[in-house]
Amino acid sequence: MKSTVKELREIVEKHVALFSKMSDEEFAKKPLPNKWSKQEVLGHLIDSAHNNLRRFIAGQYESAPPKIFYEQDFWVQAGGYQRMSKKDVIALWKLINEHIGRVLSGMDPANYSRKADTGKESINLHTLQFLAEDYVKHMKHHINQIIPGSYDIVYS
Repeated sequence: MKSTVKELREIVEKHVALFSKMSDEEFAKKPLPNKWSKQEVLGHLIDSAHNNLRRFIAGQYESAPPKIFYEQDFWVQAGGYQRMSKKDVIALWKLINEHIGRVLSGMDPANYSRKADTGKESINLHTLQFLAEDYVKHMKHHINQIIPGSYDIVYS
């Protein structure tokens, strides 16, 4: 978990600066009306952080694996990221990821193997360790959508 937290912190620190250098227009431009802007992609990462934070915390104490499903398109639309300032979206992304880093750092290693359910209709159980590692991979995948070629990663 230590290496996952270290990597998460490094990614956030590096990309806050890079995202901040982008023009507001570039960050908010939608490639197509039904596609997310870079700002909305970062909003998606904020929403992913919220859902995973809940998994990381509730998964440590609930007697049955918590079922926390994420309806991404609805969350991004409801979150209104396109209407927020670039500065606020970046700040929110930074803060929630710093908080996740603290939660993961403070997690008792005995809880790494506890599980959370990410499935909507069928059971889709994953260990908290796997979810933390996957969270960082997922983040890299979407950062590549904001700044192409940032990471050599294939994520499905």
